Amino acid sequence: MNQELIFDADLIQRYDTAGPRYTSYPTAVQFTDQFGEAQYRAALARSQAQGGPISLYFHIPFCDTVCYYCACNKIVTKDRSRSEPYLTLLEKEMDLVAREVSKDRIVDQLHWGGGTPTFLSHAEMTRLMDSTRRHFTLRDDDLGEYSIEIDPREADAAGIKLLRQLGFNRISLGVQDFDPAVQKAVNRIQSLEETFAVLDAARNEGFHSVSMDLIYGLPLQSVDSFLKTLDRVLETRPDRLSMFNYAHLPTRFKPQRRINEADMPAPAVKLAILQASIEHLTAAGYVFIGMDHFALPDDSLAVAQRQGSLHRNFQGYTTHAECDLLAFGVSSISQVAGCTSQNVKEMEPYAAALNEGRLPIERGLCMTMDDEIRRAVIMELICQFSLDYAQFSAEHGINFSDYFAEALPRLQPMIADGLIEMDEHHIRVLPRGRLLIRNVCMPFDRYLGGEKVQRFSKVI
Repeated sequence: MNQELIFDADLIQRYDTAGPRYTSYPTAVQFTDQFGEAQYRAALARSQAQGGPISLYFHIPFCDTVCYYCACNKIVTKDRSRSEPYLTLLEKEMDLVAREVSKDRIVDQLHWGGGTPTFLSHAEMTRLMDSTRRHFTLRDDDLGEYSIEIDPREADAAGIKLLRQLGFNRISLGVQDFDPAVQKAVNRIQSLEETFAVLDAARNEGFHSVSMDLIYGLPLQSVDSFLKTLDRVLETRPDRLSMFNYAHLPTRFKPQRRINEADMPAPAVKLAILQASIEHLTAAGYVFIGMDHFALPDDSLAVAQRQGSLHRNFQGYTTHAECDLLAFGVSSISQVAGCTSQNVKEMEPYAAALNEGRLPIERGLCMTMDDEIRRAVIMELICQFSLDYAQFSAEHGINFSDYFAEALPRLQPMIADGLIEMDEHHIRVLPRGRLLIRNVCMPFDRYLGGEKVQRFSKVI
């Protein structure tokens, strides 16, 4: 497939509205407290009857210091002793779930996120992985996608060596920005040296892929300052690079209130940063995977996209076929047998449920047939940037044009603007439309409307 990307500032300004990121469909806005432990157990039973590989996610919420831009569910603490009782709770949760899951189901994907997973000591990381192996069947052939998020301030060569020995083969490094003024403004002081030392260690240990995460739109950023960070990153040639749009929502995320709004780049500057960065990345040989993600052409994500086998879940883009996701820890989100569920977000009720032998489910939903069909459309567009009506109709037992007779006319302005091309057989997202893929998906989302749209971040 053609993975070209064209930045059209006028179009982006016109289409830069609020919209979902579609890590799931229906989105978390639709979750309800009518979904609880009983519904999750029923979903696990259906999943077990279906069989197949599984994916595991572990949320490690602890951070040593707070980054002011952060919107994650976290616990900021200097007290390293808090992680040990949390591991005990994770083990209790694993034990409850593993009773419902056969050991012959292989774990194809595993991810530790947070927070800061490397907040854990080496002994605690070993304990968590050993416990995971006791409860589930992890791969020993290094063919799974076992990834971890790394704060380079909390890792060193010895820690990276241990993670590789434990079975991890992919890491993502949080960078955000190397400019000292920006780092001070967001309370994340992180040197080039410690960041690149971790990257070098990962390569020396034979990690399959190293990804680096940047954020544009932070206070005091300019085009020149951000390109300096990007140039330093590109010198290391990471396999993948994520460039996230900072969404300033201080009414929802308390740490963001510490950011001086007068220091925020104007919308035009933010857009210029994005444009210059895309030009830089393209010149350096990276291809746009979608939704803020870039990769080298020979990276497995780029290859999978060209081959039409790319997938997406709560952890982002993946090369592995979709499989049920079992998530553990406070606020973690599972996707099992057509149902999506979220654990409680606070430590006290999480501990109380598990100490009483209950799964700590707070809310969720089970997809209807309509949800499943619409989700399939959205995921196809986000991953492949195209959709074949006949093939989709055959796979889902519908007539695509009839089923989406209401949605398709809403794409007409995007045809006129050169975002997509559409005929009676296909939808194809054009190079000008790829940055606006969220907009292309939104007409197929039956839940969007009015105030609900405003609960999401801007698409750019």
